[in-house]
Amino acid sequence: LPIYSTQQLITMGNQPPLRSAWLVSDGRVLASADIADTPRARRVGLLGKSTTETALVIEPCSWVHTLGMRFALDVAYVDGDGVVIKVSRLSPWRVGAPVRGSKYVIEAAAGSFERWRLRVGESIEVRSS
Repeated sequence: LPIYSTQQLITMGNQPPLRSAWLVSDGRVLASADIADTPRARRVGLLGKSTTETALVIEPCSWVHTLGMRFALDVAYVDGDGVVIKVSRLSPWRVGAPVRGSKYVIEAAAGSFERWRLRVGESIEVRSS
């Protein structure tokens, strides 16, 4: 993991254009989402933002960090079948452990998963808009 200064992390926060999608579970639309599926988009993630109204889908991905982040995140690790295999909350400046079997990760502002009733074992679909 490279070491960056806070200023470098914030500068890297200039987000490249992302594809839009909807997160759907059991017929319910949970949220709108942006898809980070390029190396640069995955590297930048939510850096430089003070909050987010949408979710961020990072693919492929099996671990995340909140170094340089300004707010806590709900993080869902999802397997290749679209099943949530782990859910966690990361405070700013933390590093999560890799999750075996995770094909992509969904990040959202802390508290989002409670509102969405998103839990381990649920199926989730990322529908491109």
